[in-house]
Amino acid sequence: MYNNVARNMMARMGWEKGKGLGKEKQGRVSIVEASMQRGRRGLGNRIDGLEPSNSVMWQDEEITTDERVEWLPSCTEAFPTQEALVEWIKEGEKKVVIDDETEFCTKDVLEDVIQSKTVFDNLENDELRRARTRANPFETIRGGFFQNRAAMKMANIDAVFDYMFTNPKDEHGMSLVKPSELVYFADICAGPGGFSEYILWRLKSNAKGFGFTLRGNNDFKLDEFYAAPCEFFEPHYGVGGLEGDGDVTKLENLEAFRDFVMQSTQGAGLHFVMADGGFSVEGQENLQEVLSKQLYLCQFCCALSVLRIGGNFVCKLFDIFTPFSVGLVYLLYRSFRRVCIHKPITSRPANSERYIVCEGMREGAELIHDYLYEVNRQLCSKYGVLAKRTITEVVPLDVMKGDKAFFDYILQSNIRLGENQALHLNKIKAFAQNVSLHEVRQSEVRRQCFEAWDIPDQVRAAPSKPEPGAKFEVLMKHENQKQLKLDRVQLDAAVLASIDSIYNYKCIVSGGECTFLMGFGRSHVYRRLPNGKWMKLDINVELPRETLVLAELVNELRGEDDGPRPARSCLGDPISLASY
Repeated sequence: MYNNVARNMMARMGWEKGKGLGKEKQGRVSIVEASMQRGRRGLGNRIDGLEPSNSVMWQDEEITTDERVEWLPSCTEAFPTQEALVEWIKEGEKKVVIDDETEFCTKDVLEDVIQSKTVFDNLENDELRRARTRANPFETIRGGFFQNRAAMKMANIDAVFDYMFTNPKDEHGMSLVKPSELVYFADICAGPGGFSEYILWRLKSNAKGFGFTLRGNNDFKLDEFYAAPCEFFEPHYGVGGLEGDGDVTKLENLEAFRDFVMQSTQGAGLHFVMADGGFSVEGQENLQEVLSKQLYLCQFCCALSVLRIGGNFVCKLFDIFTPFSVGLVYLLYRSFRRVCIHKPITSRPANSERYIVCEGMREGAELIHDYLYEVNRQLCSKYGVLAKRTITEVVPLDVMKGDKAFFDYILQSNIRLGENQALHLNKIKAFAQNVSLHEVRQSEVRRQCFEAWDIPDQVRAAPSKPEPGAKFEVLMKHENQKQLKLDRVQLDAAVLASIDSIYNYKCIVSGGECTFLMGFGRSHVYRRLPNGKWMKLDINVELPRETLVLAELVNELRGEDDGPRPARSCLGDPISLASY
């Protein structure tokens, strides 16, 4: 089979058929295989269980975009007294493993999840990410035209739960939002703000949001609210307001945020609260639930402090195997009319993420809030990072297991989500071994989801800033612009006598310089000059995009101790707000 010239050359070098080259005939006899090396590992390095192989295949699992909502049966019991609740707190050793938590999950499912995760411990992040991207049928949904995946998760959850957040209703199907009232909501532990971007896109200017999150890299990124008007969203960071640190675990921050929200809503509270807290647990993925226990607690506590009666709540959770986490869920079960644990299809199926959705906060839930606040106070004051003991239960095991409906729901939820997670972890394993595998249903799934959630399938792009004059003509095309002249007329008896009908005139009382202001988002605001030209406004004013305001520029005096100082200011009313 080989060229004779090559055979003769090899023979002169000492080669004999069936033997290798070299003085001792120790050279290779077989052909050098094509490299199956993956990632940046050294040649010859192999990871047990993840050996590259083109023979590894995957049988497509059944997928559907129709999500089933399973509500926990409503709790009809009265609230415990505060004295009784405090007696529920139980102290114990800090958890360092999770594989013994089988009270609310079967041992087989728990072990399967842990073992499936462990396979990836030595796999490089890039390899895992590429395999996950190819394996997840819902991966290409991503963030749509919003800033991130979180926005699409909220769009997914809102649609699946019959728009209970963007159109909140009471148990009789009547709107929770009063006539002429804004929809008030909070977004906590949720920077950069994808949840709120979706809500503001859906509700336009009919909503007001309050943000509460850590400062720094995880802060809200209002400049990236391309799909919605960020001017209807107001971040707050606890003590110090805009100067605070936004740490939701600090008692004083919880109190400051509650006071801020109540003052801003005239004491009425919010229609709904969203929470999406999480942090990196790289290398400790199996302990994510234990490490997140105080975050769960404080998000629940914060929500109960600012919601109005009948308000709704959604919060991200991870595993809920430990009595502490399940106890927190039980307390929400007692605080709301209905509770559901749901994993939306936009949440990657191979992770432990899920959401608790709560509908209709009950009267008396402030007792649960006060109890959660006390638990957090004890965690902060008695159990530091170096402490060997901590609070392990907030509801006695016998109380939770004694409520059969609640216990069965949590058990079945953990089993179902655990089995699904293990299945998709094994799928990622197969896709990591065989790089030729690819989930071919991603495009069709994306189309179905966008259609079901009423989300336009558009490319994300920064909004344009058109020429103010042209936009002014567009916004005013239905108005009689002759009636909107800004010429000032001295109001005297002669002018009053000349008015034949008040319906033929539009006027405002003015003491300063009237002008039109055109907003293009944040501080990009322009004013119209008497000659019809536009210039950038030199006053610190923020307006939503495509907002036209008839304003009056005035001089105001500020300061007292050193004498009043003149300052430029403006007053105005919106003329027209275009649709986003």
